[in-house]
Amino acid sequence: MAITAALVKELRESTGVGMMDAKKALVENDGDMEAAVDWLRTKGLAKAAKKSGRIAAEGLVAVAVDGGKGVAVEVNSETDFVGKNAEFQDMVGGIATAALGVSDVDGLKAAALNGSTVEAVLTDKIATIGENMSLRRMALIEGETVVTYVHNAAAPGMGKIGVLVAMTGDNEAFGKQVAMHIAAANPASLSEADLDPALVEKERSILTEQARESGKPENIIENMIKGRMKKFLSEVTLLGQAFVINPDLTVEAAATEAGATITGFIRMEVGEGIEKKEEDFAAEVAAAVAGS
Repeated sequence: MAITAALVKELRESTGVGMMDAKKALVENDGDMEAAVDWLRTKGLAKAAKKSGRIAAEGLVAVAVDGGKGVAVEVNSETDFVGKNAEFQDMVGGIATAALGVSDVDGLKAAALNGSTVEAVLTDKIATIGENMSLRRMALIEGETVVTYVHNAAAPGMGKIGVLVAMTGDNEAFGKQVAMHIAAANPASLSEADLDPALVEKERSILTEQARESGKPENIIENMIKGRMKKFLSEVTLLGQAFVINPDLTVEAAATEAGATITGFIRMEVGEGIEKKEEDFAAEVAAAVAGS
C-alpha cells in the first residue's frame, strides 16, 4: 500500500509522534493505521507522545567545559523527583557533553549520544521514566579561562542553577567566587554596555516619573534621575555590583585585585520563564467523582 502524506499526517495527529516515526510505522505495517499505532506503542513512542502536553518545569541544568569553551543546558521534567533519578542525571550529563560540539539546540537534538541521537534518547527516557521531558535550551561561552559553579547540585556538574564565567588569567579560585556571586545576585548583564536598552529606558521612565512627583525644580530632578540610574546600573550589572565576598569592592574592582578580567558569564536556572500549572487536588477529585 502506498504511504501517502495524508496517512502520515493522520497518524501524527492521532499519536503526536514525529513525522519520521509516523512514516516508519506505516511502512513497517503496510499502511495499516491501527497496526501502525500498536507498533508505535510497542516502541514506546506513542506513550511518550501522550505525555508531551504536560508542563515540564522541573529538571536539571548541567554545565560542561572543554578548554576555553563552556556550555550550559537545561533539560526539564515534570517533577523534581525525576531530577534525583540516576538514569535521568546520566542522560543530562551526556547531553551537556554533546553540547560542547554543537552551536544550538537543533544541532544538539541531532547530536550523537549513546549510539543514537539526543532527541531519540530523550524520547526513550520519556517512555521508560514515565514523565514528559524536554531539552529546553543551551548556551555557549568561550574565554581564556572558563570556570563553572552549580548551586543545589544534584550530581557533579548539574543542579538547579548553573553558572559559567569566562575570564582572562588562571585564577580559578577567584572565578569560582564570581560564579557563586552570579548564582546569588543574578545580574542582568556583564556591564551597562550589554544591558537591554528597553530595560534601561523603562527604568529611566519610571525613575523620571517618581522624581517629578517630588515637585522639585527641573535641575534637581535631573540630578535625582542621574543618581538613581547610577544606583540601578550598579545593582543589575555584574561588574558594578558589590562583590558578595567583599562588599567594599565592586566585582570589577575585585577582579582587578585578582589580576583577572571578566569577559562574560552565563547563568541558567531550571524553569525560568515557564508558567507552572497550579494543581488543585480538591478540584481534580471533585471532577473525577462528578464524571464517575
